[in-house]
Amino acid sequence: MAVAEENWQMKRSTVAERTSFILNNELLSDVNFVVPVSCGETETKKMIPAHKFVLAISSPVFYAMFYGQMAETKNSIELLDCEYESLLEVFRFMYTDKVNLSGSNVMQVLYLTEKYMVPSLAEKCKEYLRDNLEASNVFCILPYAQKYEDKDLEDRCWKVIEIDTEEAVTSDEFVTLERAIVETVVKRETLNVKEVELFKAVDRWSTKESERQGVTADGEVKRRILGEEILKAIRFPLMSEKEFLSVVFDSYILTIQEVGDIMKHFNGLLTSPLPFSQAERINSTFHRCQRFKEFKSPDISWGYTASEKDSIGFTVNKPIKLHGVQLFGAEGGEYTIEAAVKDITDSSSVIKQSGSYSCIKLDTDNYYSFDVLFDKPVYLVEGRVYELVALISGPTSWHGAAGQTDVECEEVKFKFKNAKSSRNGTSVLRGQLPVFVFSKEMLT
Repeated sequence: MAVAEENWQMKRSTVAERTSFILNNELLSDVNFVVPVSCGETETKKMIPAHKFVLAISSPVFYAMFYGQMAETKNSIELLDCEYESLLEVFRFMYTDKVNLSGSNVMQVLYLTEKYMVPSLAEKCKEYLRDNLEASNVFCILPYAQKYEDKDLEDRCWKVIEIDTEEAVTSDEFVTLERAIVETVVKRETLNVKEVELFKAVDRWSTKESERQGVTADGEVKRRILGEEILKAIRFPLMSEKEFLSVVFDSYILTIQEVGDIMKHFNGLLTSPLPFSQAERINSTFHRCQRFKEFKSPDISWGYTASEKDSIGFTVNKPIKLHGVQLFGAEGGEYTIEAAVKDITDSSSVIKQSGSYSCIKLDTDNYYSFDVLFDKPVYLVEGRVYELVALISGPTSWHGAAGQTDVECEEVKFKFKNAKSSRNGTSVLRGQLPVFVFSKEMLT
């Protein structure tokens, strides 16, 4: 039996002080936990003396272990799925309601809180992760947020990834990800990274995954590991010709035909469509101007014909880059779009965009929609009158109501007006074309 200072109870006036005194102390201990000093190292172990009663009143798992119908009778319990520092912190919380979390132990502590069903400690772990989330550790935290279905933490992770994409994808954790997360990253429209840097990260991941699978990381193997979904999500046409030749070509991931087509694209010689998107990704400098205050579901039908267009006229008070437009859709809806921006001041067409789009519901919106992003941004100047025109083919959709004539967004004032070309009902007050995606970058 451990020797304690005389009358130690009398010197500690609260239960918390007394239980804190016996934490990791052989005094009154009736069980020992033997654990590795560090994760993955099973040879060097340490012992933590503990007290069944204290553990049992803190965890239903420990209660069943020590006092249930099939109670553990051994006084020494070996645990190989954790390490000393983390288990000690779980016990510290059970004995004192306090915990010392750090970047080196929080994930393991979170795992143990789920295993031993200590939700109050789990919440402290998640709070710590939220407060210390940054680009360098986001890919360490994201899988745990998904595993434990912490939607708030997961959303925070994606926000960090969207804002600090380059730092995130060049972190050590990126190459450790499961393939599904890598695919989700490269498919996101909102990323703040040069496309060549995103490809480098994906190439590094495929090389590391080749090593994990015990195969030689040549171009053919890396393409098989990546799969067509990831590969086709990389926007090679957004790279410069120099970047493509110095980085992508030497990876040997693309076929000779694909390399040739992209080189023809760079030199204006390609006559057939590329299998890779040319649309710019939305980055953290993009803003979204919403012109409606109310939104109506497809129960109040807004349909489409083969020839009638939805259009809106507008002016801006400052030069902007227009990157695209959001359109209303319906749950599960698939739409074919022909969109254009026209300069009404001199009756010229600024840009055209067409394609097929799937509808989603963003967490920030309470309606279904999709973004139509232009292959290149449209430079708009103040004082000129523009029209945004869309010919839409697809199922009936949501639509907007209580539209505004004047909307200020990020110090840019949009002034909307009815367009003569609008034949499907869209106007200032109601209809389609709810959001303009733009940035305030100046034309140089």
